[in-house]
Amino acid sequence: MLTLCGFGASNYYNKVKLVLLEKGIPFNEELKWVGQADTEASPMGKIPYLKTEEGHLCESSVMVEYLEQAYKAHPLIPLEPFAAAKVRELHLFLDLHLELVARNLYPEAFFGGKVSEALKDKVGEQLQKNIAAFSQLVKFAPYIGGTDFTLADCVAAVHLPLITAVSKTIYGRDFLADLPIKAYMTMWSERASMQRVQADRKANNALFLTRMQSKP
Repeated sequence: MLTLCGFGASNYYNKVKLVLLEKGIPFNEELKWVGQADTEASPMGKIPYLKTEEGHLCESSVMVEYLEQAYKAHPLIPLEPFAAAKVRELHLFLDLHLELVARNLYPEAFFGGKVSEALKDKVGEQLQKNIAAFSQLVKFAPYIGGTDFTLADCVAAVHLPLITAVSKTIYGRDFLADLPIKAYMTMWSERASMQRVQADRKANNALFLTRMQSKP
């Protein structure tokens, strides 16, 4: 059986977990904090990683692609090449151009740290530019890429709330306010997969914050 290693406060962990749940794939979970990764499984020491009967996989984007190819039931990527590419486009855009940009501000937004005003200015400008580009790609009709639920929704569900939280905390306004994120996440809240992920995340989050705040 597959084993997902990491912790429930991680959005990248929860991306993979949502895919596992939505596809109905049996799996175990193994709690691993940052710094506790098996470097044979994840050479960069990153969380999450996935244990399979064939070996280990690291990088969440690789894991979800593996799950899609290895487990054909409940497909999350269309068979038609261009439609599949559009799903992957949204996945990559959300990871690289939204979440990883906003991540620079997490120390102050979530963990009681501080980031420089210069960095805030730089990130704020880049994030607004990237969100404007993102708004040209998304549909919310009702799913992020159109009428079909896809892998891109599993990515959006874990990243978009963080973008909202960061921008409101650091800049005093929601950079995603012009998009129907609230209605979209309300729809997600009705899915059993998200209900489980959210419950597990809340149970894990307090412990994670305590660990982060206790670091020198």
